[in-house]
Amino acid sequence: MDMSNLPTFAFWARTDRDRVAVIDPEYGEHTVGELQDRANQIARNLQAMGLEHGDALAYCTRNCVEILELALATQQIGVYLVPASWHLTKPELGYILEDSRAKVVVTTPKLADKARGTAAKVLIIGGEGDEAYESLKTGSTEPPEERWAGATMTYTSGTTGKPKGVRRPLAKAPPEPVASGYAMFMMVYTMKPNEGVHLVVSPLYHTAVLYFASSTLHLGHQVVIMDKWTPEGMLERIEKYRVTNSHMVPTQFTRLLNCPDRGKYDVSSLQNMVHGAAPCPKPVKKAMLEWWGDCVYEYYAASEGGGTIIGPKDWRERPGSVGKPWPTADIKIFDDEGYELAPNEVGTVYIKMAQSFEYHRDKAKTEKAWRTDGYFTVGDAGYLDEDGFLYLCDRKADMIISGGVNIYPAEIESVLSEHPKVLDVAVFGIPDDDWGEQVKAVIEVKGSQDIGLEASILAWARERIAGFKCPKSIDFVDTMPREENGKLRKRLLRDPYWEGTGRQI
Repeated sequence: MDMSNLPTFAFWARTDRDRVAVIDPEYGEHTVGELQDRANQIARNLQAMGLEHGDALAYCTRNCVEILELALATQQIGVYLVPASWHLTKPELGYILEDSRAKVVVTTPKLADKARGTAAKVLIIGGEGDEAYESLKTGSTEPPEERWAGATMTYTSGTTGKPKGVRRPLAKAPPEPVASGYAMFMMVYTMKPNEGVHLVVSPLYHTAVLYFASSTLHLGHQVVIMDKWTPEGMLERIEKYRVTNSHMVPTQFTRLLNCPDRGKYDVSSLQNMVHGAAPCPKPVKKAMLEWWGDCVYEYYAASEGGGTIIGPKDWRERPGSVGKPWPTADIKIFDDEGYELAPNEVGTVYIKMAQSFEYHRDKAKTEKAWRTDGYFTVGDAGYLDEDGFLYLCDRKADMIISGGVNIYPAEIESVLSEHPKVLDVAVFGIPDDDWGEQVKAVIEVKGSQDIGLEASILAWARERIAGFKCPKSIDFVDTMPREENGKLRKRLLRDPYWEGTGRQI
């Protein structure tokens, strides 16, 4: 490929229109030309509906090709694309739609009621009348006349329990330079233009999953979408479609290794299997490298940005490291007083990258994250060795990572504390061999502990928060361990569950 023609999906649409670009969950095939034409129609019709530069469009749907259509459309009209988990309850989704000021939300018939009643116009995939998403795919297939690069605004929770949108300034540039930057960044993981098949194995409402899927599209790779992930289903698709790359979390590694028939599948096509989002146990990583060979890459980043990368050779030499900074980033470790630490000294991990961000409508949280010299933190602790490789020692304060998904106890504690029988509550993560961590609640009750109270509280919680956030079990205590100033000594409750596991918390 002539690198003067930097890779973007629009480039491939001009040069290779008939190639299959996406295979959706029902194995439907969509060519490069078809997908580009639909993206152009959607972009034009969104503008006709009144969406302007800096506006937001949200989606709440299971994995499907329509998400990639929306990504390609909003990327070229200066609109923020806001992913929302389809697990969310109506109040949770309503909060994100209101906070983001989304003018449109794209969803499915089963999820539409969650979105109705908000200020956003509801468009339903497979819907009818003025709610039909398909109405966007009409008219001219030419690119829109006014074209500016868009961006994704992902919502991530914090210690307050309310999700916050990670909002980056929109580039004052046409979409092509930004899109080619996404594609070129995939080359950091040694991917090559127009030579690969990317397999989506996690929900596309996650920041990295959407980023990798859309970026590999721009790089010229075919994208195969899985909706409901299973180890066997993944291995079948790797063999069938000769998959070369994917984005994964350690929980999926564990389940693949436990798949009894894994040896019968041909995985020789794999080249760049990238994982992140949660710590990977060393034995699991070693087992994956033994099985898949030197194609497993790891990174450290957050929705806010990043980060680091480590390839298989460096990881074998430095097991446990998450690597060195990306070409566009820098990493420093600072103590609580703001002084930079020497190698092998543990402190707070700070990242510097080319682009800034803010927490949407939360100036205080934004200012707390950033230093005046352009470095930000998400609160992780770690250290750099003498060669600049990063090692993580802790997580964000009290955060639970289950199956690669960030879960914030404060949000759950806030909901449980509203139950009429709950006097005090603590929520934290405990070890889980499959998911990494599971959600545990400890409760001090009002009055006596009635028979069936645990089941009652859990059912009550499931009506108010998404299932993946709900505690898997509840322990009851007579008195919650609080200091005189009211601070909860959560480690006294949490530490016994982790003793003897050999895992840091």
